[in-house]
Amino acid sequence: MSSELQVFRLPDLGEGLTEAELVNWLVAVGDQIKVDQPIAEVETAKSMVEVPSPYAGTVAELHGQAGETLDVGKPLISIAPVGATPAEPKAPAATDDAVSTGVVADAEASAAAETYRTEEKAGSGNVLIGYGTPGGVTGGRTRPRKGSVAVVDAAPPVAAPGASVAAPEAPMEPAVAGTRIPGKLSAVISPLVRKMARDHGVSLDAINGSGASGLIMRRDVEAAISAPEASAAPSAPAQAPAEAAAPAAASGDLDSRTGLAVSARTPVRGVRKAVAANMTKSRTEIPEATVWVDVDATALLDMRAELKKRSPHDTPGLLAFIARFVTAGLKKYPALNTRFETGTDGSQEIVGFDGINLGFAAQTDRGLVVPSVRNAHQLSARELDAEIRRLTAVAREGKATPTELGSGTFTLNNYGVFGVDGSAAIINYPEVAMLGVGRIIDKPWVVSGELAVRKVTELTLAFDHRVCDGETAAGFLRYVADCIENPGGALADM
Repeated sequence: MSSELQVFRLPDLGEGLTEAELVNWLVAVGDQIKVDQPIAEVETAKSMVEVPSPYAGTVAELHGQAGETLDVGKPLISIAPVGATPAEPKAPAATDDAVSTGVVADAEASAAAETYRTEEKAGSGNVLIGYGTPGGVTGGRTRPRKGSVAVVDAAPPVAAPGASVAAPEAPMEPAVAGTRIPGKLSAVISPLVRKMARDHGVSLDAINGSGASGLIMRRDVEAAISAPEASAAPSAPAQAPAEAAAPAAASGDLDSRTGLAVSARTPVRGVRKAVAANMTKSRTEIPEATVWVDVDATALLDMRAELKKRSPHDTPGLLAFIARFVTAGLKKYPALNTRFETGTDGSQEIVGFDGINLGFAAQTDRGLVVPSVRNAHQLSARELDAEIRRLTAVAREGKATPTELGSGTFTLNNYGVFGVDGSAAIINYPEVAMLGVGRIIDKPWVVSGELAVRKVTELTLAFDHRVCDGETAAGFLRYVADCIENPGGALADM
């Protein structure tokens, strides 16, 4: 008895993200899985997350390979229900209507994906990251006896942007964006592969594709580039030895502007892609200004050293004390804890918040991320320290949730750990201000009319000049500086 497969589409991972990179499959075709069992690890522009399955049954097909970028709403996995046998696949008909049929199927798949995304935003009940299905149990991975498993899916397999899509076995013009090579009806070249071949002077007619149905893959073009004399068309004129030597030495990848060999090409994706987009938007939209001040942090260091003698295991770090001073300062100068919004009709407004979510920059192997301590204004220095440490750990493990990484209202950046004194920081869009803390070093300082060596740091505040003037920014900065110079008195008043 056959049964329709349950096709689980990549869900909306939060924060309006439209795509995710498939990092690793946690199941394989033929595995028995349970509801809410993690089936794949994906990396979004926010974090690394596990995707749970909303269905129980046998894995029939995995739509995508590790390293591919999948769009929200496109098929992720096909699952045969428990006790059901998947239907036999229908052979593609080689008719004159094949092209139009492919176009219709592609349009239907796109429409289904768009409908899925709309339902996700409206709360359709589909499984979202971090939530799962009520009552589900995560099961272990069990593999049944292998057999031939046929797969039926109304939507085409998902391919990453720039990747090639294989055509059906029957000769037909593919209904995908690409180029059909004369004499090679089944060889579809993606724009990326086509551009690579054109840039390196490789003739696609001379390449035998290694993909399904003779599909020319990126690896085929790369192989032709690495062996230019073998891939060149026979009718091509011979180059002078001096001209041919340089491209051959650089494996054919020369930078046209500098004439130097390209040593590496690193795709901008995931966290790095999100940071790039965010920083560009900040620089483009925010008219920022910067104020800074040198601060004598000797008293703060002395106070912390004294606390550490009394309680060596749970003494807050310096960043936690500064965070406490920042939240107090934002209560006094709330204009810096806002957001500047422009409506679709061109209207503008400054949005204030009843509370403070304090973000802090954390360097990870995946790039710079900004987790935020929610309701930081309600926490003591010791509680702030514990939350900062927790968030730093989950961020570096790639397990921070989209909410933890995208809900800040003000950012504190401790770039002193990198050994620098100051920075012209870029505001973490859509926030309106960021406070940076430089390294603490010995400097000559005048104390009570006498020259002394003190522990000095530099505070730098970048702020959106649309929400406040320099007086407000300077007042906030001076308030935090005074708290650092006189921490005992400041904490007594908080």
